[in-house]
Amino acid sequence: VPDGPRGPRMSALALGVLVQQQAGIEPLLQFSCRDRNLLGMQSDLLGAHAMGIRNLVLVTGDATLAGDYADATAVFDVDSVGLANMVTRLNRGLDVGGQPIGAPTAFHVGVMVNPGPADLDAEVRRFEYKVEAGAEFAITGAVFDSDTFARLHRRIAAVGIPILVGVRPFESVRDAEFLANEVPGVTVPEVVLARMRATTSDEEAARVGIAIAREVLVAVRSHVQGVHVSAPHGRVDVALEVLDGLGAPADRHAHAEALGVEEFGLRRQAH
Repeated sequence: VPDGPRGPRMSALALGVLVQQQAGIEPLLQFSCRDRNLLGMQSDLLGAHAMGIRNLVLVTGDATLAGDYADATAVFDVDSVGLANMVTRLNRGLDVGGQPIGAPTAFHVGVMVNPGPADLDAEVRRFEYKVEAGAEFAITGAVFDSDTFARLHRRIAAVGIPILVGVRPFESVRDAEFLANEVPGVTVPEVVLARMRATTSDEEAARVGIAIAREVLVAVRSHVQGVHVSAPHGRVDVALEVLDGLGAPADRHAHAEALGVEEFGLRRQAH
């Protein structure tokens, strides 16, 4: 459940609780540093735990300039590394000041890692700080080609925590161009953009977008412990179509042959 990345929406915490209570699905709650100070973050976390939320993915949060409310102020008392330290303390029964809170919390602590940063060394170093702070699993940002994931995986696999790969199918050529040029922290390789630009209709573009996301999953599935599939503009049917037909892990190589990809997306020259 995303924590208001682009503007005001229902409280992520409230929605997560509703999902858990009414749908019987255990939610993964994104928790951002942007809109709360240290006191507010601790209060919300204790409230979330009291209402049964256990799974968190901790993020620094998008700057307000990235959304539609450029005049809104942001807090950022800490970043995601500091937030991971805070939740780890709560799990040990202490607040950020070292004071006992009574019974400790039991949060499962997740963090994000960017698969295509401008400075990979800095991203890996920051990821390692998050793990030192208590991160127990990580979700990558959207991966649009498996070579990008391979470069990251080679650097972080030794850390030993579970990794969930993020994928997001393109809905159209315009959608791909927007993600490539307008969304901070997202990297869409030129070869992927070229595939989308070569399409001649919105229907074909949508099919290619789904195929690209599926190819990534086929190539990396044996190297990750889960997947986070985003639904473009709320199109849950598109997200589900990415997963449809992937088959069991044992079928990975057969699917790779069918899609014309090698391990980690090393494409055949003919393709």
